[in-house]
Amino acid sequence: MTAAAAFAGPAPWAPLLAAEGLRCAYGARTVLADFDLAVPPGRVVALLGANGAGKTTALRALARLHRPAAGRVLLGGADLWRLAPRAAARRLAFLPQGEEAAGPLTVEEAALLGRVPHRGWLAPYRADDRAAVAAVLDRLGLAGLAGRPLDTLSGGERRRALLARALVQQAEVLVLDEPTAHLDLRHQVELIELLRALAGERGLAVVASFHDLNQAARAADELVLLAAGRVLARGPAARVLTPEHLERAYGLAVEVVADPAGGPPLVVPARQAAPAASASQSSTHPGGRAVD
Repeated sequence: MTAAAAFAGPAPWAPLLAAEGLRCAYGARTVLADFDLAVPPGRVVALLGANGAGKTTALRALARLHRPAAGRVLLGGADLWRLAPRAAARRLAFLPQGEEAAGPLTVEEAALLGRVPHRGWLAPYRADDRAAVAAVLDRLGLAGLAGRPLDTLSGGERRRALLARALVQQAEVLVLDEPTAHLDLRHQVELIELLRALAGERGLAVVASFHDLNQAARAADELVLLAAGRVLARGPAARVLTPEHLERAYGLAVEVVADPAGGPPLVVPARQAAPAASASQSSTHPGGRAVD
């Protein structure tokens, strides 16, 4: 199997993943309400918001890990919760935020788990399974680490190894919770480029949460900004990343400036005025002696 074949995606049709009127709760506490989403093939959508805004809950609902209290999730037009778990896993792959690496497994063995939805737990892996894994590891720069146990890797290497497992599923939809967490700057950039390549070249639908607003603006075609469990704004970066929206979402004054390279707008914390020195501070030496 070629590397291209290992990343083969579906023919374009829309949307591959959709949410309609989702409400999610933990007990009596609603954490996500009136959440709608539509992700066609070839598109990357980024979920943004402060801690507790509902990003991870939304992703877990989209990935069939948290049953909504109301509304529905559609995968290829079918109700996600009416699909058999293995059938859903063949079409949708999920990378959680805080998953721990399974100790004794090697990078290759962990990635091979992504083939389970296609092979079952007891069926032996075939040559095409191993070829798919080899292609993904090579694409993620992990080929040289294939035989290394996960618990001997750095945090960033483990994160990429877990991403490899998700990609090896060869799903039509990728749902990723903080995919750039623990990665250094180089690997963050490479991962964003990979997600865009997989979406554009293979027709995948990608939904990912980000804390870094500037990363999200470069990675995604559409941004969805959550605040207190509801969508505050959605659309391209220029529409969503405004000082007004971001102050409401994060409780922080920011400045949004043009990218000198012509990319999406850049978000920086607002400059704070330096406190004015008091008359006594400006005219008196620290030891109490007057100065000019």
